[in-house]
Amino acid sequence: MTAPEPTIVATSGGHRAGERTMVSFDALVHHAVDLSGVHGRRPRVMYVGTAIGDAEHFTARMAEAARVAGFDLTPLHLFPMPNLADVEGAVLDHDVVWVMGGSVANLLAVWRVHGLDAVFRRAWQAGVVLSGVSAGSICWFRGGATDSFGPELRPLTNARSFLPYGNGVHYDTDRGRRPLIHRLVADGALPITHCTDDGVGLVYAAGL
Repeated sequence: MTAPEPTIVATSGGHRAGERTMVSFDALVHHAVDLSGVHGRRPRVMYVGTAIGDAEHFTARMAEAARVAGFDLTPLHLFPMPNLADVEGAVLDHDVVWVMGGSVANLLAVWRVHGLDAVFRRAWQAGVVLSGVSAGSICWFRGGATDSFGPELRPLTNARSFLPYGNGVHYDTDRGRRPLIHRLVADGALPITHCTDDGVGLVYAAGL
């Protein structure tokens, strides 16, 4: 099964401490899986950790979270080389793509080198639910505020633009994000911008 229309779940959450694991999936990840329409088998989730350099320890934590949730999880690693021979085929074979937070600037640069922009767009149009947290949320939009370049937040305006909006993540917990987002919208550097507090996600169906 695939989602009945192109779907993105953009969040400032998705993970919490588990009872017996370091990390567990919260309702946001489960909702992304539900939106994929999968039934009668274990959901297939692709985990993309580009924004944290494919950190192996966190991949292991996500695998444990998936086991507890009853999902089959496949990591897509790009360091030091893609770990899958047919990246596009693997992406299209999954129900949900979950993109981890970290450096959205680095994520975008690495994705471009490997042609993932086109791969994820085709998957999105084919009904694979695209989702993620923080950097893994901003990447689907026109841009947002990021600490990819250092402790001081800076604008990023060259994200994937699958959605024609800006994205303001961690809107309630990072005090610098709200005023910067407001300024970027007022100056025209970002279009209409949708913001999420921590623990909140937004669902975009058919690109709306």
